[in-house]
Amino acid sequence: MTSAPTAQPVRRIAHLDMDAFYASCELLRYPQLKGLPVVIGGGRRKEDDLLGKLQAAYPDGEWTEETFAERLDRIPVDFFPRIEGYTGRGVITTATYAARQFGIGSAMGLMKAAKLCPQAILLPVDFDRYRHFSRTFKSIITEIAPVMQDRGVDEVYIDFTNVPGGQREGGRVLARLIQKSIFDATGLTCSIGVAPNKLIAKMASEFNKPNGISVVHEADLQTLIWPLACRKINGVGPKADEKLQSFGIHTIGELAAREQHWLMEHFGKSYGAWLHDAAWGRDDRPVELESEPVSMSRETTFERDLHAVRDRAELGAVFTRLCEQVAADLQRKGYEGRTIGIKLRYDNFQAVTRDQSLTEYTADAKRIRQVAGQCLKRVDLSRRLRLLGVRVGSLVKAGTAAPTDKGYIATEETTHEQAELFFPDD
Repeated sequence: MTSAPTAQPVRRIAHLDMDAFYASCELLRYPQLKGLPVVIGGGRRKEDDLLGKLQAAYPDGEWTEETFAERLDRIPVDFFPRIEGYTGRGVITTATYAARQFGIGSAMGLMKAAKLCPQAILLPVDFDRYRHFSRTFKSIITEIAPVMQDRGVDEVYIDFTNVPGGQREGGRVLARLIQKSIFDATGLTCSIGVAPNKLIAKMASEFNKPNGISVVHEADLQTLIWPLACRKINGVGPKADEKLQSFGIHTIGELAAREQHWLMEHFGKSYGAWLHDAAWGRDDRPVELESEPVSMSRETTFERDLHAVRDRAELGAVFTRLCEQVAADLQRKGYEGRTIGIKLRYDNFQAVTRDQSLTEYTADAKRIRQVAGQCLKRVDLSRRLRLLGVRVGSLVKAGTAAPTDKGYIATEETTHEQAELFFPDD
């Protein structure tokens, strides 16, 4: 007698997002600021300034360098700097939920935030502290659920599918355990979305912030996902959303109602097909453990569409900066690459990539810029650009591959002289 085949477990993927992470790390240090509007941004921490104010106000020696470090939670709230009157080009890294109620958000200029909430307290960033807490909460997760994909300092994807408890209540039981374990160890809260895939899990993690858990099943697509705005899909930016709205598409459900071929016709073959899959909740991407990178890239989306001729100086500066940033990333992480490429997205959302393979490996900014400039000679630069990116691929650890020759091998022979207008060879 043969036994019945064992049923495969239902795929359950979680997205965990720490709640106002930088601000929450600061509130652990300064609990007297809880419930107050606080923004994190600007320059490096200047604790000497705060200590100086305390020493001037308490000349009896109550505050010294030693006592300051031990009594951060006793610093009177009135001694913290306010954002009122801020002048400069600093931007906000994050803000507490109390500050967000005034319309303040990440990447907002501090001067604008000062007008929205002048009484908000301004704290500078302390990346060493944030990285410490980031490593801590991630190590807690992997002790419980080992298949975790790092997505930055404050968010991760976790595969619950085969973890004990990962199927109970659709994943809610395991999510609750992870949430409690992180809080017990750090005092920090997080929000978790559990769903059939990464795409929906990321949306679900925003449903019940802060310190919430949201579970979405396949049958919930029409009731929970389709009423949401298209911008809630990770990968639909402001320009794409604006174009969707111009066609009367405001919600994910309205997007799902459009035929795939129509989306491909108006948004490009690749992006249009992806939009259709996203609207129907389709996403087969696995939760990937950390692995050796195959490429590194930097790209930027312009605030306004730029033209190769009329915006020559601005584009040239951006191009140089991207090459320098990629080179710095490679050098910092100890890699070299031999395939250098560019990515463009035109004003009609069509994306184009070109690359060239070298016979030697490099992490040099000047060399990357030279070869990337050659790639730009092989694309149409008569149309306006909304995005520009630079990529270095075929990576190896620095120093492990000996150069065989100078020069490069172009993958295509076509040229475009207009590229020389603002991307000249150096």
